[in-house]
Amino acid sequence: MDFSLLFKHQDMLLHGAWITLQVTFGALALGLFLGILAGTGRISRRVQIRVIADVYIQVIRGTPMLLQIFFFYLGFPQLYMLATGDGFTPDPLITGIVALGINSGAYNAEIIRAGIQSINKGQMEAARSTGLSHTQAMFHVILPQALKRMIPPLGNELIVLLKDSSLISTIGVAELMFTAKVLGARYYTYVPFLVGVGCIYLVLTFGFSRLFNALERKLSAGSGARTEKKGAVPDLG
Repeated sequence: MDFSLLFKHQDMLLHGAWITLQVTFGALALGLFLGILAGTGRISRRVQIRVIADVYIQVIRGTPMLLQIFFFYLGFPQLYMLATGDGFTPDPLITGIVALGINSGAYNAEIIRAGIQSINKGQMEAARSTGLSHTQAMFHVILPQALKRMIPPLGNELIVLLKDSSLISTIGVAELMFTAKVLGARYYTYVPFLVGVGCIYLVLTFGFSRLFNALERKLSAGSGARTEKKGAVPDLG
């Protein structure tokens, strides 16, 4: 087992790490968008919207992520061919981002729903009394307040996505795990590359974990300072 091979191929490993980060943040952005739609849909006053949001969440959370990745990469092109008569080969990177993003959206929906419901109902009533519609009040008043409470679980979701991005190596995306498998097969030794990739994952997950912890502390400190200022007794001397 020659660990010096890690330094010989550090460019490939760093490129794999860059692809992993692209997939992670692309999927997180899509997941947040879908999560907001589905999370607000779960508490919508319209039954149809609630049903659609609930079906999406239950289907995605009730099936394996690897199955979803294969469906979008292998199954969806066949459905497209049946519908249009034209075939196409999906881009593995885009497919991976979409599959992971759709999966993340179902979990983010529950995070966002819980965050919204944690806000006092009086906030919505106050916003509506100023002339805002329910949708405007939700996006301009409720969601910004709820976001602070969503930071810890959203940070966890980012770390989960970072690790789960390794699954898209099965469809040929040249991220970290794919790079480790390719290099391991080239030299007929997998341990050095698997250990090296594992260390990169640890550095990334630890770094993001510390970043979100610092962000949470900063937001908590800011909220505490405002509360203290609001409750301070004026100096009459």
